[in-house]
Amino acid sequence: MIQTAKRIASVEEYYFSRKLAEVRTLDTPELRVINLGIGSPDQAPSPKAIDALITSAQNPANHGYQNYKGIPQLRKGIADFYKTTYGVSVDPETGILPLMGSKEGIMHIAMAFVNEGEEVLIPNPGYPTYSSVANLVGAKLRPYDLKESLDWGIDIEALEKSDLSKVKLMWVNFPHMPTGRTASREELKALIDLARKHQFLIVNDNPYSLILNDSPQSILSIEGAAEVALELNSLSKSHNMAGWRLGWVAGKKEYIDAVLKVKSNMDSGMFLGLQHAAIEALKSGKEWFDALNKVYGERKAVAQQILDLLGATYSTRQSGLFVWAKAPDAIADVEKWIDEILYGTKVFITPGFIFGESGRRYIRISLCCTVPMLQEALARIQKHLQQNPVKAVVA
Repeated sequence: MIQTAKRIASVEEYYFSRKLAEVRTLDTPELRVINLGIGSPDQAPSPKAIDALITSAQNPANHGYQNYKGIPQLRKGIADFYKTTYGVSVDPETGILPLMGSKEGIMHIAMAFVNEGEEVLIPNPGYPTYSSVANLVGAKLRPYDLKESLDWGIDIEALEKSDLSKVKLMWVNFPHMPTGRTASREELKALIDLARKHQFLIVNDNPYSLILNDSPQSILSIEGAAEVALELNSLSKSHNMAGWRLGWVAGKKEYIDAVLKVKSNMDSGMFLGLQHAAIEALKSGKEWFDALNKVYGERKAVAQQILDLLGATYSTRQSGLFVWAKAPDAIADVEKWIDEILYGTKVFITPGFIFGESGRRYIRISLCCTVPMLQEALARIQKHLQQNPVKAVVA
């Protein structure tokens, strides 16, 4: 057996890759599994985006290698989107780099800026890929807690009092996944000031800003952000295009150029048809998002009924594609409880421990299921709890 590289020793297979394989084994024609775990939008993209893809794909000249930076029309479309959505001016020639989904950008940014042994600030709870990528590049992980006592905000005062001399990169994610927390401009300004003072790069991962959020904002709108900040964004959540892998990173030219050095050695450019589709999707206006959020609002109401039934508690002010909730105090082992529900009802809910130690007492429900499916999940869980009181699922 050839030994694997040391860099993957501390990296596990992505939770959903492993868990969803287990979930699929429970699926039968008689009783299908209802997946309330993963945030994969189930609605269709813009018809104009689909038409643009088809038209482009039918052109034999459009199937060759493409520019690593994407076509100018796509970068301009992203720049126009930033101006319209966030009031931010970004140079489409030098300040935007299209990506094959923003997830790859997490790796590209880490490889471009973080040396082995340098520290990376990771939100706890937070998206697991931040930690995995930090491990892969040999960085030292510095988790920082998002505290329930601060309404899942960052304790910036505590960070300021800590030793930040070895920090090279800080990941933030607002609106935050999994808690649904949005940040005020004052909080973002405090983070930018912190990064400027201690000379580290701060990256906001921003795919949820248009989902159930009345005030979308970009960290690049904050004074001083250009000196120390990058922002990742994508069409996955806001435009129902998760499988299309369409994202970008925006920021200062010198930082974008550094990321391009990595990216240009990792892929050979984005299929032109996808770029043409993205251009059309980015033109979606207020009516598109109003209709999208009306659907998510209706789903959220049923998701909250499920959480009420489970005895979980939650904030009603959450943005994004999920509802984050605290398990009842009577539940000693949340992961075991979730598995009991899964095997007893064939309804999968995400346990919060996968997002970090601070999420261990929590669960997350995705809004990427139809209202009838959520109602079916509610009925199954209600029947299960009638037959299996809470005392039957504690450790």
